[in-house]
Amino acid sequence: MPERDAYEVLEAHPKARQLVIQPAYRILAGEYHPDRDPSPGANRRMVELNAAYEAVRTVDRRAVYDIQRTRAAAAVPIVMGYAEPRPRSRESGLGSNVVDFGRYAGWTLEELNRQDPEYLRFLSRHSSGIRYRRRIEQLMARRAEAAEERR
Repeated sequence: MPERDAYEVLEAHPKARQLVIQPAYRILAGEYHPDRDPSPGANRRMVELNAAYEAVRTVDRRAVYDIQRTRAAAAVPIVMGYAEPRPRSRESGLGSNVVDFGRYAGWTLEELNRQDPEYLRFLSRHSSGIRYRRRIEQLMARRAEAAEERR
């Protein structure tokens, strides 16, 4: 398994389709190939790219890599950090459903409801979530109704 996460090196999402992996590799290989990039880190970057691509280049290798990756992630202690930032094209501020602070900055309340309903519950009780309270209550009520229907 490569030292760094293969998906991070290839700049591809871990759930990306297999068709995305090879083009991602080729684009980065063209950019960082030592013949094109004379910088001192280009050779190291190319070695890293080759190792990452080798790990996930076929469906079978990727399946093995993903299993190893999840096992390695399970062994690492979980540290709460910041979530991946969302595009800033959405409006934020009063009357908006977009959170503009904290680890979920840029996320909509609907996305939060799907990904981390506990944080949404916390936000509804916290002073920083006052402006979102009405919408959060609606989302939580809808979630409770859906859970009730499943029973």
